[in-house]
Amino acid sequence: MSEISILKSLKNKDYKPVYFLTGEEPYYIDKISDYIEDNVLAEEERDFNLSIFYGGDSSMDEIISSAKRFPMMSERQVVIIKEAQALKDWRNKDKTELLAKYLAAPLESTILVFQHKHKTLDGRSEIAKTIKANSVYYESKKLKEYKVPNWITDYVKSKSRNIDAATSALLTEYLGNDLSKIVNALDKLLILVKENEQITSLHVEKNIGISKDYNIFEFQKALGTKNVLQANKIINYYSANPKAHPLQLILPSLYTYFTRLIKLHRLPPGENAAQFLRVSPYGLNEFNLAKKNYNAGSLARVIGHLRKADTMSKGVNNPSTPAEQILKELTYKILHDPK
Repeated sequence: MSEISILKSLKNKDYKPVYFLTGEEPYYIDKISDYIEDNVLAEEERDFNLSIFYGGDSSMDEIISSAKRFPMMSERQVVIIKEAQALKDWRNKDKTELLAKYLAAPLESTILVFQHKHKTLDGRSEIAKTIKANSVYYESKKLKEYKVPNWITDYVKSKSRNIDAATSALLTEYLGNDLSKIVNALDKLLILVKENEQITSLHVEKNIGISKDYNIFEFQKALGTKNVLQANKIINYYSANPKAHPLQLILPSLYTYFTRLIKLHRLPPGENAAQFLRVSPYGLNEFNLAKKNYNAGSLARVIGHLRKADTMSKGVNNPSTPAEQILKELTYKILHDPK
């Protein structure tokens, strides 16, 4: 089942005895579990009928014993196991068989929820097969990064606001595909922006702390378009704020950017370029512009410059050159490399 269908059935009070929520993306796991925790029981029923366990501090015996308990002055009880991936009993066959027996005949008045985050059970194991067959099993997969800007746009629209493509791309560049971090940032902005108004990079800069002019996204753009003036403005800003913009974070981003340019030159015929590079359609436009400024030979040299800067930043054959100087020399070499 998808997270949408699970939440729809929960809102319709179509409750099931067992939910096993697992996978690499915790956002939807939390969203489903939080809905159950906050909405199934009335506030006055929770003291006696809501049990929260943490995997690292609990045993399967305690969990099953609680699940078998009947509710007190309520139609049902809720038992939630948070951080279930830390439950040591997953490696104990006797304990997993205890869970398997419960799953075969769960108590209808209990809603048992497992939050098994960041990974899944071994699909070949008997307990994994039993869980899939006898529960609402949901696997939350990481959203591919090139899909994140559209996800941000849809989320903002669902809150009756708008956001421009550049700002969605900026948030993606800084927050990656961690949906929980993205939602936390967006919710801060949604408080400040009225219905039907648009979130812009100015809102992001003022309230999230990401500069619209001096972020890594703009630095990559300046290098890609060989905008010498803008690139130097940005590295001067970085040099004046080294703690906020450490070289150790800048170099990996540049390496990813230029390796994507290499991939764009090698794009197979008929391949969807945005998906192939794992960038948004908005981001693809900028890569196409940069492609005109860097051929295969110049890109190979840029990668060489980046690798040398990386070793220097780690002190290899470099006893004294500061990070700011390494970045300035790197920027000069990239911008002035012959095509």
